[in-house]
Amino acid sequence: MAVVSCARLLLRGTPNTLRLGPLRSPVVTSPFLSRAHRLSPSDDELYQRTTVSIMQKEGTGGLLIHSYSPRGFNIDGNQVMGPCAVLPPSILQWNVGSYKDISVESMALFYMLEPRIEILVLGTGGRVERIDGKVIDFMRKKGIAVEVQDTPNACATFNFLVSERRITAAGLIPPPRSVILE
Repeated sequence: MAVVSCARLLLRGTPNTLRLGPLRSPVVTSPFLSRAHRLSPSDDELYQRTTVSIMQKEGTGGLLIHSYSPRGFNIDGNQVMGPCAVLPPSILQWNVGSYKDISVESMALFYMLEPRIEILVLGTGGRVERIDGKVIDFMRKKGIAVEVQDTPNACATFNFLVSERRITAAGLIPPPRSVILE
């Protein structure tokens, strides 16, 4: 009864009231209840809008090495001093003094990761150095390809592999000053 009297007040048409049009029956929007309902352009605007809330920004796919020096590396704005292991999404100090210190034990850091890396890029300093064959064979048995390069080329190779979204890691020894000045 209250609804009818309220509707009569609105339909009388005083200057400060709103006029109601004819009352419509409710529209059935479920396809299971009625197959006769079709969406109009106005329905599309109301029901088809999509909003997105970004919970966490997606990275570029991994860490990138921006520069190197005899003291260390700049990896995504992080200054890393001395030899380092780049294991996206982490950067760790790598306890080797030169390429001669690279052994099966020092490589444990790289083969114990999950998900397992596909390629390990080793930067041996100012020039390409020969790594002990036992180390390379051991990593191959673990299913990891090893690419040995001088550090400048290893940085470029690592960045390229990361940009291709390959599961890769790097073990880098800073090059001496003479390599950087050339």
